[in-house]
Amino acid sequence: MSVNYAPVLWNRQKKLYDRIMLGLLASYLVVFIFFQLVVFPEITAETLVIRATGTLAFLMLHIILCIGPLARIDKRFLPLLYNRRHLGVTMCCVALVHGIFNIIQFHALGNVDPLVSLFTSNEHYAAFGRFPFQVLGFIALLILMLMATTSHDFWLKNLSPRVWKTLHTMVYFAYAMLVGHVMLGVIQLEKSPVLIAVAGLGLFTVTGLHVWSAILNKKQTYEPDEEDLDGFVRVCRINEIEENRAKTMMIGKENIAIFKYDGKLSAINNLCRHQNGPLGEGKIVDGCITCPWHGYQYLPQNGQSPPPFTEKVETYDVRLAGEWVYVNPKPYPEGTERPPCPVNNIVQKLSKIALTNEN
Repeated sequence: MSVNYAPVLWNRQKKLYDRIMLGLLASYLVVFIFFQLVVFPEITAETLVIRATGTLAFLMLHIILCIGPLARIDKRFLPLLYNRRHLGVTMCCVALVHGIFNIIQFHALGNVDPLVSLFTSNEHYAAFGRFPFQVLGFIALLILMLMATTSHDFWLKNLSPRVWKTLHTMVYFAYAMLVGHVMLGVIQLEKSPVLIAVAGLGLFTVTGLHVWSAILNKKQTYEPDEEDLDGFVRVCRINEIEENRAKTMMIGKENIAIFKYDGKLSAINNLCRHQNGPLGEGKIVDGCITCPWHGYQYLPQNGQSPPPFTEKVETYDVRLAGEWVYVNPKPYPEGTERPPCPVNNIVQKLSKIALTNEN
């Protein structure tokens, strides 16, 4: 979190992350170039740059798209998620080098404007197998550049999290364009079934991880169907909520997280105001609910970020009847103070016994 916007905030974690990232990228380029020179000793420097940067950017995009679902499946991947934007901007720079060298080598040496040549050198737009694949790559590059230039929290704040998040989901459209770009390029130029299989494996991996993550999230999100006369909904037993963690649920359109901490229960909206991260998958650190994505924090009793930060989320009333936890899905305005519901240790013990008997 930051109060004032700065171009880059280089803390220790980001420096370590970037050093490892740059080291791995350099290693990939060295190994790739070595094998290309061995297999194709007559290859030109321009073609070598195009192949190296193109394959590297495509690989990086796959990794970027896999980090999100992996972090939801296994929290050990969260450190990769914290600084994913650094990886995304770097990937865009690599892709930009690839695009520039392509335009220079294939479109800048004639009498036609390079961008005009890009769109007119192959006009088989109605033929699937002969479709101008470079156009797909160019469109994808424009999307990636837009995302890279708006990646800083300055744009997130001024565009609003909802608009910013919608804008950055265009990465999936860019990915679809790049899959088409690579597949058609291989079909038209390389004609290699191995390269098609590798690209297909990447697509299968990205799709499979997102589906797996969605299934797990569906299982972890409780959708109650019992309602009390006062509008409260029964959601779980008290011992189903871990200390300093939450139980999440969807009630109508309300995405709610109920946290248990210090012998109390409090409920807030589950979506972080930074990037709509899942607050219920985080935990309470130093008395604050801490988002697992980027560390934004909120006080459980009022949904407010501690001063000097200003982010706020909606709050809800919580009730404890016997061993059962109830929540009223009617939200209070963002940052509204609501008294926590006290938890009796005897109630927790009775709930634990009941759960043991059921199992």
